[in-house]
Amino acid sequence: MSESAPAPVNPWRDQLNGLLFVGLLASAVVQVAALPSIRSLGLSPLVVGIVGGMLYGNFLRGTMPSGWGIGVNFAARRLLRIAVAFYGLNISIQQIAEVGLPGLVVSVTVVVVVLIAGTIIGQRLLGLDRDTAMLTAAGSAICGAAAVLAFESTLKAAPHKSAVALASVVLFGTISMFLYPLLYQFGWLGLHGRALGIFLGGTIHEVAQVVGAASNIDPATTEVATIVKMTRVALLVPLLLVLGLWLQRSTGVTPGSARPKLPIPWFAIGFLVLALINSAGVIPAELLQTLRSIDIFALTMAMTALGIETRFGQLRKAGPRVLALGFILFLLLTFGGYAIVRLAT
Repeated sequence: MSESAPAPVNPWRDQLNGLLFVGLLASAVVQVAALPSIRSLGLSPLVVGIVGGMLYGNFLRGTMPSGWGIGVNFAARRLLRIAVAFYGLNISIQQIAEVGLPGLVVSVTVVVVVLIAGTIIGQRLLGLDRDTAMLTAAGSAICGAAAVLAFESTLKAAPHKSAVALASVVLFGTISMFLYPLLYQFGWLGLHGRALGIFLGGTIHEVAQVVGAASNIDPATTEVATIVKMTRVALLVPLLLVLGLWLQRSTGVTPGSARPKLPIPWFAIGFLVLALINSAGVIPAELLQTLRSIDIFALTMAMTALGIETRFGQLRKAGPRVLALGFILFLLLTFGGYAIVRLAT
């Protein structure tokens, strides 16, 4: 009796099945992230997504057909770039102008100093590889998970490096979210009104964490903090372009060969274009809100897929050093950010 032939490989079907599977996991993640106990911690669906993906990838991966891995990889790479581009719909020129020069000065100074200092300290003092140090610094300096994802895509870093960077960013961002309002209530910050909003928006890691911290104070502070935070997010585009130029120049060129092309991150250009479209106010409010919700879901899918591709053994190798870098950057954000706000306001 002859054996039956193996089922033919169909990459397109496997990719679609893998994408649908990640989408189902992301749907569950969104429901978990909406629970009051999770929302109170300031954990966005993106963060819950990578945690859920890691749990599945390390303990239940055998339940997923191996061919679906190409769909998971598609979500973690290409879908990620598309979603980062559409994140530009959360930014407008009007928002940035609203906080004025002090908010812009604080945002630019914090982002540049923390990004450069984190990369140097991570590599030279803590012995981390370039990608892990830069991802951790970007997440702390700019906008948490979204920045880690954007830099990961440009650097073409391994998924586990994004995961350890994100773990550090979430930990110290959560500490900031709870600590700063307490310091304010005890009268130890000495900041009020607009200056307080600039401090919160200029130093806390995630957008959700900024909103969580500021909402414990008053609506006016929340509005200023959110705008300053989104100003930091807007700096993602020029920084990615500078990163692409730096990567081109740092790539070794053998004699007789041409210098590699400038790796322009097209998703960063898309981010800028969509931010300008949002600034023009041509998108109806209901459609804009729908597009933003879809984009958050796409980013959640990307984070879930990154989690599936990450192994705990990879995290253990760099974990303590990444946490040490995250702690150093947390101190830099707290004390350095406070000093900058004092000088600028």
